[in-house]
Amino acid sequence: MTDYQTITLEQAGPVARITLNRPDAANGMNDTMTRELADAAARCDTPATKVVVVTGAGRFFCAGGDLKDFAAAPSRGRHIKGVADDLHRAIATFARMDAVVITAVNGTAAGAGFSLAVIGDLVLAAESASFTMAYTRVGLSPDGSSSYYLPRLVGIAKTKELMLTNRTLSADEAYRWGLVTEVVADAALAERADELAEKMAATAAGSNGGIKALLLGTFSNGLEEQMELEGRLIAQRAESADGREGVDAFLAKRKPEFG
Repeated sequence: MTDYQTITLEQAGPVARITLNRPDAANGMNDTMTRELADAAARCDTPATKVVVVTGAGRFFCAGGDLKDFAAAPSRGRHIKGVADDLHRAIATFARMDAVVITAVNGTAAGAGFSLAVIGDLVLAAESASFTMAYTRVGLSPDGSSSYYLPRLVGIAKTKELMLTNRTLSADEAYRWGLVTEVVADAALAERADELAEKMAATAAGSNGGIKALLLGTFSNGLEEQMELEGRLIAQRAESADGREGVDAFLAKRKPEFG
């Protein structure tokens, strides 16, 4: 386990688990947490890691930015910009790594916690989890990539509703809106996350990373450009060790053993 102050990072084979670990502060994000989260994401961005699970300690996933920490800063704007920059660095790394990122939302996800929750490639939510933007409640505006991901996940109208009215979604509502992959019983969340992580760890990391890269650009590329990217990537995958193993295993009617 890496020695951090506000998070924990545990590695078990190809699976890494990052836990937001300020339960007495509702896992609120201060400058230390976002800096450590960016560092942990970078540590996970290696061929040795095929799955990253992100969750929270205690009753909260993450209640967003630590307002007490922000208020104590000599320059609030400069301080918050630094916190946001580190959070954004972490999220950009999660988005572009080959590893499948699973967010296991164990409780309230508010503000930047909401933003972090829905960047998962697969999002698991405990039945008691809830999701709310909450930024305008304190006179702030969204960060953590929510203005990028939410319109793509739920559309502009629903994004405006979430951001302007601070509507709170239950786990079931978030699932129906398309923000969550699966809702599980509170007591089963960790076990389900481990089960899904084990399943993803047996897959081809390069294929997973390719899917992530293709989908990240799909709304900004034209049809021909996107298809060219698809063609180039599938050709690269066909020449890779995992691509050869997958095809050979299929033809031999055996289970593939990816690197």
